[in-house]
Amino acid sequence: MPPVPPARNLKELPKFRDGLSYLYVEHAFIEQEAQGIGIYDREGLTLVPVAALGVLFLGPGTRITHAAIRALAGNGCTVCWVGEGYARFYAQGLGDTRSALRLQRQARAWADPRLHLEVVYRLYEKRFQEPLPRDLSLEQVRGLEGVRVRAAYARWSRETGVPWKGRSYDRRDWAASDPVNRALSAGAAYLYGLAHAAIVSAGFSPALGFIHTGKLLSFVYDVADLYKTEVLVPAAFLAAAEGDLEVERRVRHRLREQIQEARLLERMVEDLLDLFQGLGLPEEAKEEEEDPTRPGGLWDPEGEVEGGVAYGGDGPGEGAEELEG
Repeated sequence: MPPVPPARNLKELPKFRDGLSYLYVEHAFIEQEAQGIGIYDREGLTLVPVAALGVLFLGPGTRITHAAIRALAGNGCTVCWVGEGYARFYAQGLGDTRSALRLQRQARAWADPRLHLEVVYRLYEKRFQEPLPRDLSLEQVRGLEGVRVRAAYARWSRETGVPWKGRSYDRRDWAASDPVNRALSAGAAYLYGLAHAAIVSAGFSPALGFIHTGKLLSFVYDVADLYKTEVLVPAAFLAAAEGDLEVERRVRHRLREQIQEARLLERMVEDLLDLFQGLGLPEEAKEEEEDPTRPGGLWDPEGEVEGGVAYGGDGPGEGAEELEG
């Protein structure tokens, strides 16, 4: 590797609302440096303290060493491999010290019909940005949602002059769709990647959806739908208004700019945290672990008991030891 300018030390990292810090990197080489990692790019070397890093997003053109991954995992940092500007979500690696409390809340709400319905209403309310009367049936709410989305299509068709004949596309014949429909589909895939990244970064499951069900990315679709009329629909119509060629590429570029300006990743995490608050779940009474290296508990019908200890000795709860011989 050629000589690089003096290192910069990245001490201030962007944070989600819960204090979890994150960093997006693309077109760079990442190596372990002392107790942190070093990011080598065209501007030189940037030192990042991994003890303060919660999530590292690796975009296109990144290479990372085994030693750097080991340092990140050892500090409980989640590593996510994503597309350009979060356009796709490919894979993740988790350290073994992250709490499962948020996933447990999501699973309890998903499995309880009353709480499941409450989360469904909350998701729709975030789309409408106002409370929904609880005496409305889900069929009625879905009808209102359809009216809202069709109104957004009609508005942006008028403002851009792009004809709108309805949502239509054929997965088997992509080119048969008109430019605005291709832009909407390409943009939706981008938004799904961002939502997927937000969900796993915040400690939830992408599979346990509330409105959408039956797919491993059901919750991704739930979350992405919160922002479609705000960011995707205008970006798609504006891209289509510029011309038919490479409309998919242009809508992705527009979305990337909008997502950065609106800090949409942070907003997604905030909405996720709000979604499961105040449901009366047992996990809400638990504080986030002060010591993330503490062993997890053991399930018991009477309630969780302490883990990381050996039971059945002279004194219950003796410290676990390796057997001799």
